[in-house]
Amino acid sequence: MTRPLEGKVALVAGATRGAGRGIAVELGAAGATVYVTGRTTRTRRSEYDRPETVEETADLVTEAGGRGIAVPTDHLDPAQVRALVERIDAEQDRLDVLVNDIWGGELLFAWDAPLWEHDLDNGLRLLRLAVETHAITGHHALPLLLRRPGGLVVEMTDGTAEYNRDRYRVSFFYDLAKASVLRMAFALGHELGPRGATALALTPGWMRSEMMLDHYGVREENWRDALTQVPHFAISETPRYVGRAVAALAADPDVARYNGSSLSSGELARVYGFTDLDGSRPDAWRYMVEVQDVGKPADTTGYR
Repeated sequence: MTRPLEGKVALVAGATRGAGRGIAVELGAAGATVYVTGRTTRTRRSEYDRPETVEETADLVTEAGGRGIAVPTDHLDPAQVRALVERIDAEQDRLDVLVNDIWGGELLFAWDAPLWEHDLDNGLRLLRLAVETHAITGHHALPLLLRRPGGLVVEMTDGTAEYNRDRYRVSFFYDLAKASVLRMAFALGHELGPRGATALALTPGWMRSEMMLDHYGVREENWRDALTQVPHFAISETPRYVGRAVAALAADPDVARYNGSSLSSGELARVYGFTDLDGSRPDAWRYMVEVQDVGKPADTTGYR
């Protein structure tokens, strides 16, 4: 096995489940030491009230071949984030990859609810969790990442800049949160590029996260049973797919060519040649534009 990230140190902020967990595991599989953060631990659950824990993610990183280190952290608390970065500095004296995957808003938005009808407290909480956390984390972590040239910052969002530009995404608050993260990567690209680092935005496609599988009443082993409910779910992908995208970016000596840009897992699979766990290469955002959004029947031929 090749270990292109041997000796590299990564922080995956928001790695308890979903994309964050998939990214952390794939960085570990490439040989990295990965600090993983989240609010749900073996002794305490976040408001999601789900069973996945940040310690489990760290164990999966280690099992994959890296070194997983769990640090329970609330990224809305600057003091906790500062302590996290100080620990990484003390233990590793470097940070090569920062993945900002903090979200926490899955239970806070209402589909198609206009601003004046949406619960205001929930909407503002969503913005704090999805945007403020990224700013706090970047503020404290970037000086360590910039200590050595070649650092990579990945801002995780939903939808590419091109796709989201012309489409309303779910609700006012959801749309604003995802657009903000896209713009955050663009702004960081301008600030980090001249200083020898790269920032970019990355989106998975329709991801089979733990919560999504539960929503459709299936498991990863029988996920296709959900196609009777949602035929377009055929284009979905595992969290490890976007994880492989991040690992490929982190190992690319020419990653600076993507500075400030917006990318997707399916797009990067074509560039780097990686596949999802089943050997396919789903290209969800192209599929959505060319098949789902124009009302064609579900058919993934040529899209995975």
